[in-house]
Amino acid sequence: MTVRIVTDSTSDIALDLAEQLGITIVPIYINFGDKTYRDQVDMDADEFYHRLETGPVHPVTSAPSPGDFIRVFKKLAQEANEILSIHLSSKTSGTYNAALLAKEALSSERCRIEVVDSQFLTMGLGLIVIMAAKAASIGVTLQQLVGRVGEAILQTYGMGLFGTLKYLAKGGRIGKAASLLGSVLNVKPLITMRDGELHPVGLARTHGKGIDRLCEFVRSALPVRDLAIMHSTTPHDAQILAERISFFLPQIRPWMARLGPGLGTHCGPGTLVVALRKNIESASAAS
Repeated sequence: MTVRIVTDSTSDIALDLAEQLGITIVPIYINFGDKTYRDQVDMDADEFYHRLETGPVHPVTSAPSPGDFIRVFKKLAQEANEILSIHLSSKTSGTYNAALLAKEALSSERCRIEVVDSQFLTMGLGLIVIMAAKAASIGVTLQQLVGRVGEAILQTYGMGLFGTLKYLAKGGRIGKAASLLGSVLNVKPLITMRDGELHPVGLARTHGKGIDRLCEFVRSALPVRDLAIMHSTTPHDAQILAERISFFLPQIRPWMARLGPGLGTHCGPGTLVVALRKNIESASAAS
Protein backbone atom coordinates (compact mmCIF):
# COMPACT_ATOMS: atom_id res chain seq x y z
CA MET A 1 0.00 0.00 0.00
CA THR A 2 1.10 3.58 -0.65
CA VAL A 3 2.90 5.36 2.18
CA ARG A 4 0.70 8.18 3.48
CA ILE A 5 2.37 11.59 3.87
CA VAL A 6 1.59 14.00 6.73
CA THR A 7 2.84 17.52 7.30
CA ASP A 8 1.75 20.65 9.18
CA SER A 9 0.15 23.83 7.92
CA THR A 10 3.38 25.85 8.04
CA SER A 11 4.38 24.02 4.85
CA ASP A 12 2.06 26.48 3.03
CA ILE A 13 1.05 23.80 0.53
CA ALA A 14 -2.18 24.81 -1.17
CA LEU A 15 -5.08 22.70 0.08
CA ASP A 16 -6.14 21.63 -3.41
CA LEU A 17 -2.58 20.51 -4.20
CA ALA A 18 -2.40 18.61 -0.91
CA GLU A 19 -5.62 16.81 -1.77
CA GLN A 20 -4.35 16.01 -5.26
CA LEU A 21 -1.10 14.54 -3.92
CA GLY A 22 -2.70 12.76 -0.97
CA ILE A 23 -0.96 14.91 1.66
CA THR A 24 -2.64 15.24 5.06
CA ILE A 25 -2.08 18.65 6.68
CA VAL A 26 -2.30 19.01 10.46
CA PRO A 27 -3.08 22.65 11.35
CA ILE A 28 -1.17 24.60 13.96
CA TYR A 29 -3.15 27.02 16.11
CA ILE A 30 -3.44 30.81 15.95
CA ASN A 31 -4.52 32.49 19.18
CA PHE A 32 -5.97 36.01 19.22
CA GLY A 33 -6.39 36.57 22.93
CA ASP A 34 -8.79 33.90 24.21
CA LYS A 35 -9.97 32.90 20.73
CA THR A 36 -8.22 30.05 18.95
CA TYR A 37 -8.25 29.32 15.22
CA ARG A 38 -6.88 26.44 13.19
CA ASP A 39 -4.40 27.55 10.54
CA GLN A 40 -5.88 27.31 7.01
CA VAL A 41 -9.17 26.04 8.45
CA ASP A 42 -10.95 28.65 10.56
CA MET A 43 -9.52 31.89 9.15
CA ASP A 44 -8.43 32.82 5.64
CA ALA A 45 -5.27 34.82 4.91
CA ASP A 46 -7.05 38.06 4.01
CA GLU A 47 -8.90 38.20 7.33
CA PHE A 48 -5.78 37.19 9.23
CA TYR A 49 -3.48 39.87 7.80
CA HIS A 50 -6.16 42.52 8.30
CA ARG A 51 -6.44 41.60 11.97
CA LEU A 52 -2.65 41.34 12.31
CA GLU A 53 -2.13 44.90 11.08
CA THR A 54 -5.18 46.62 12.58
CA GLY A 55 -6.28 44.56 15.58
CA PRO A 56 -5.45 45.46 19.18
CA VAL A 57 -4.25 41.95 20.07
CA HIS A 58 -1.10 40.42 18.60
CA PRO A 59 -1.65 36.73 17.82
CA VAL A 60 0.50 33.90 19.08
CA THR A 61 0.87 30.43 17.63
CA SER A 62 0.85 27.04 19.31
CA ALA A 63 1.76 23.59 18.06
CA PRO A 64 -0.76 20.83 17.42
CA SER A 65 -1.10 18.49 20.38
CA PRO A 66 0.04 14.86 20.38
CA GLY A 67 -3.68 14.05 20.45
CA ASP A 68 -4.17 15.88 17.15
CA PHE A 69 -1.52 13.68 15.56
CA ILE A 70 -2.83 10.52 17.18
CA ARG A 71 -6.25 11.12 15.60
CA VAL A 72 -4.67 11.73 12.18
CA PHE A 73 -2.33 8.75 12.40
CA LYS A 74 -5.13 6.41 13.53
CA LYS A 75 -7.34 7.49 10.64
CA LEU A 76 -4.58 7.02 8.08
CA ALA A 77 -3.64 3.66 9.60
CA GLN A 78 -7.01 2.36 8.40
CA GLU A 79 -5.89 3.08 4.82
CA ALA A 80 -2.15 2.32 4.88
CA ASN A 81 0.51 0.32 6.70
CA GLU A 82 3.11 3.12 6.71
CA ILE A 83 3.07 6.88 7.44
CA LEU A 84 5.77 9.50 6.94
CA SER A 85 5.21 12.70 8.92
CA ILE A 86 7.44 15.65 7.93
CA HIS A 87 7.43 18.90 9.89
CA LEU A 88 8.89 22.35 10.37
CA SER A 89 12.12 22.85 12.25
CA SER A 90 12.03 21.57 15.82
CA LYS A 91 14.09 24.63 16.79
CA THR A 92 11.17 26.93 15.99
CA SER A 93 8.15 24.88 17.10
CA GLY A 94 7.03 21.97 19.25
CA THR A 95 5.15 20.42 16.30
CA TYR A 96 7.82 17.83 15.51
CA ASN A 97 7.98 16.72 19.15
CA ALA A 98 4.18 16.44 19.29
CA ALA A 99 4.25 14.15 16.26
CA LEU A 100 7.00 12.06 17.89
CA LEU A 101 4.94 11.66 21.06
CA ALA A 102 1.98 10.54 18.95
CA LYS A 103 4.17 7.98 17.19
CA GLU A 104 5.37 6.62 20.55
CA ALA A 105 1.80 6.42 21.84
CA LEU A 106 0.86 4.29 18.83
CA SER A 107 3.95 2.08 18.91
CA SER A 108 1.84 -1.03 19.48
CA GLU A 109 -0.25 -0.36 16.37
CA ARG A 110 0.43 -2.31 13.17
CA CYS A 111 1.06 0.85 11.13
CA ARG A 112 4.72 1.92 10.96
CA ILE A 113 5.26 5.66 11.45
CA GLU A 114 8.37 7.75 10.82
CA VAL A 115 8.64 11.41 11.88
CA VAL A 116 11.18 13.75 10.26
CA ASP A 117 12.38 17.23 11.22
CA SER A 118 12.78 19.08 7.90
CA GLN A 119 14.81 21.91 9.50
CA PHE A 120 12.83 24.33 7.33
CA LEU A 121 9.71 26.49 7.26
CA THR A 122 7.06 27.36 4.66
CA MET A 123 7.73 26.01 1.15
CA GLY A 124 11.25 24.91 2.09
CA LEU A 125 9.33 22.29 4.04
CA GLY A 126 6.67 22.21 1.32
CA LEU A 127 9.09 21.29 -1.48
CA ILE A 128 10.39 18.36 0.58
CA VAL A 129 6.86 17.16 1.35
CA ILE A 130 5.74 17.45 -2.29
CA MET A 131 8.77 15.42 -3.40
CA ALA A 132 7.95 12.74 -0.81
CA ALA A 133 4.29 12.56 -1.84
CA LYS A 134 5.14 12.18 -5.51
CA ALA A 135 7.65 9.43 -4.70
CA ALA A 136 5.16 7.64 -2.44
CA SER A 137 2.56 7.70 -5.24
CA ILE A 138 4.82 5.57 -7.46
CA GLY A 139 5.50 2.99 -4.79
CA VAL A 140 8.69 4.15 -3.08
CA THR A 141 8.89 2.43 0.31
CA LEU A 142 8.92 4.16 3.67
CA GLN A 143 12.58 3.30 4.30
CA GLN A 144 13.54 4.65 0.87
CA LEU A 145 11.44 7.78 1.42
CA VAL A 146 13.20 8.56 4.69
CA GLY A 147 16.52 8.39 2.84
CA ARG A 148 15.27 10.59 0.01
CA VAL A 149 13.88 13.15 2.44
CA GLY A 150 17.23 13.26 4.25
CA GLU A 151 18.97 13.96 0.93
CA ALA A 152 16.37 16.61 0.01
CA ILE A 153 16.91 18.43 3.30
CA LEU A 154 20.61 18.80 2.46
CA GLN A 155 19.70 20.12 -1.00
CA THR A 156 17.12 22.68 0.18
CA TYR A 157 17.85 26.37 0.74
CA GLY A 158 15.80 29.46 1.40
CA MET A 159 16.05 33.21 1.81
CA GLY A 160 13.48 35.75 2.94
CA LEU A 161 13.16 39.50 2.52
CA PHE A 162 11.30 40.99 5.46
CA GLY A 163 9.48 44.30 5.60
CA THR A 164 10.19 44.41 9.33
CA LEU A 165 11.54 42.16 12.08
CA LYS A 166 9.08 43.35 14.73
CA TYR A 167 6.73 40.39 14.25
CA LEU A 168 9.54 37.85 14.63
CA ALA A 169 10.67 39.71 17.73
CA LYS A 170 7.14 39.80 19.20
CA GLY A 171 6.72 36.07 18.65
CA GLY A 172 10.09 35.21 20.17
CA ARG A 173 11.11 33.24 17.04
CA ILE A 174 13.80 35.58 15.78
CA GLY A 175 16.72 33.27 16.59
CA LYS A 176 20.16 34.44 15.48
CA ALA A 177 18.55 37.16 13.33
CA ALA A 178 18.21 39.18 16.55
CA SER A 179 21.51 40.82 15.64
CA LEU A 180 19.64 42.83 13.00
CA LEU A 181 17.16 44.40 15.41
CA GLY A 182 19.30 47.46 16.01
CA SER A 183 19.55 48.24 12.28
CA VAL A 184 18.24 51.39 10.66
CA LEU A 185 14.47 51.13 10.51
CA ASN A 186 14.01 51.76 6.80
CA VAL A 187 16.33 48.99 5.58
CA LYS A 188 15.01 45.55 4.68
CA PRO A 189 16.52 42.54 6.48
CA LEU A 190 17.42 39.38 4.59
CA ILE A 191 17.28 36.11 6.52
CA THR A 192 18.05 32.48 5.70
CA MET A 193 17.53 29.17 7.48
CA ARG A 194 20.54 27.10 8.42
CA ASP A 195 20.55 24.05 10.68
CA GLY A 196 16.92 24.72 11.51
CA GLU A 197 17.46 28.30 12.75
CA LEU A 198 17.01 31.76 11.29
CA HIS A 199 20.28 33.49 10.42
CA PRO A 200 20.83 37.05 9.12
CA VAL A 201 22.48 37.34 5.71
CA GLY A 202 22.39 41.10 5.19
CA LEU A 203 20.35 44.23 4.72
CA ALA A 204 18.86 45.82 1.60
CA ARG A 205 18.44 49.59 1.47
CA THR A 206 15.23 49.29 -0.53
CA HIS A 207 12.64 46.64 -1.31
CA GLY A 208 13.84 46.60 -4.92
CA LYS A 209 17.43 45.96 -3.82
CA GLY A 210 16.11 43.15 -1.68
CA ILE A 211 14.45 41.55 -4.70
CA ASP A 212 17.81 41.86 -6.49
CA ARG A 213 19.40 39.89 -3.64
CA LEU A 214 16.76 37.16 -3.89
CA CYS A 215 17.48 36.82 -7.61
CA GLU A 216 21.21 36.60 -6.88
CA PHE A 217 20.50 33.93 -4.27
CA VAL A 218 18.69 31.76 -6.82
CA ARG A 219 21.30 32.33 -9.54
CA SER A 220 24.10 31.32 -7.14
CA ALA A 221 22.30 28.04 -6.39
CA LEU A 222 22.09 26.82 -10.01
CA PRO A 223 21.37 24.14 -11.13
CA VAL A 224 17.97 24.05 -9.43
CA ARG A 225 15.54 21.13 -9.38
CA ASP A 226 12.53 22.84 -7.78
CA LEU A 227 11.62 26.39 -6.75
CA ALA A 228 8.93 28.15 -4.73
CA ILE A 229 8.14 31.81 -4.14
CA MET A 230 6.05 32.86 -1.15
CA HIS A 231 4.68 36.22 -0.08
CA SER A 232 2.58 37.51 2.78
CA THR A 233 0.83 40.55 1.27
CA THR A 234 2.80 41.31 -1.90
CA PRO A 235 1.55 39.09 -4.78
CA HIS A 236 2.72 41.67 -7.36
CA ASP A 237 6.29 41.54 -6.04
CA ALA A 238 6.16 37.72 -6.02
CA GLN A 239 5.15 37.73 -9.68
CA ILE A 240 7.89 40.22 -10.58
CA LEU A 241 10.44 38.00 -8.83
CA ALA A 242 9.15 34.92 -10.68
CA GLU A 243 9.45 36.71 -14.03
CA ARG A 244 12.99 37.87 -13.29
CA ILE A 245 14.07 34.38 -12.26
CA SER A 246 12.55 32.92 -15.43
CA PHE A 247 15.12 34.79 -17.52
CA PHE A 248 17.95 32.61 -16.22
CA LEU A 249 15.87 29.60 -15.12
CA PRO A 250 13.29 29.22 -17.92
CA GLN A 251 12.84 25.47 -17.50
CA ILE A 252 11.49 25.74 -13.93
CA ARG A 253 7.96 26.86 -13.18
CA PRO A 254 7.99 28.00 -9.54
CA TRP A 255 5.37 27.04 -7.02
CA MET A 256 3.63 30.26 -5.94
CA ALA A 257 2.19 30.42 -2.44
CA ARG A 258 1.02 32.83 0.22
CA LEU A 259 2.40 32.63 3.72
CA GLY A 260 -0.46 31.36 5.82
CA PRO A 261 -1.49 32.65 9.24
CA GLY A 262 0.85 30.23 11.02
CA LEU A 263 4.00 31.84 9.64
CA GLY A 264 2.38 35.19 8.88
CA THR A 265 2.09 35.70 12.65
CA HIS A 266 5.89 35.79 12.87
CA CYS A 267 6.85 37.17 9.44
CA GLY A 268 4.28 39.94 9.20
CA PRO A 269 3.17 41.78 6.05
CA GLY A 270 5.54 42.68 3.24
CA THR A 271 7.53 39.43 3.39
CA LEU A 272 8.90 37.74 0.27
CA VAL A 273 10.57 34.32 0.45
CA VAL A 274 12.33 32.04 -2.04
CA ALA A 275 12.87 28.35 -1.37
CA LEU A 276 14.66 25.97 -3.71
CA ARG A 277 15.95 22.45 -4.00
CA LYS A 278 19.26 22.12 -5.79
CA ASN A 279 19.80 19.64 -8.59
CA ILE A 280 22.88 17.91 -7.23
CA GLU A 281 22.81 15.19 -9.91
CA SER A 282 23.10 17.75 -12.73
CA ALA A 283 25.94 19.51 -10.96
CA SER A 284 27.81 16.20 -10.57
CA ALA A 285 27.22 15.30 -14.21
CA ALA A 286 28.52 18.69 -15.37
CA SER A 287 31.71 18.23 -13.39
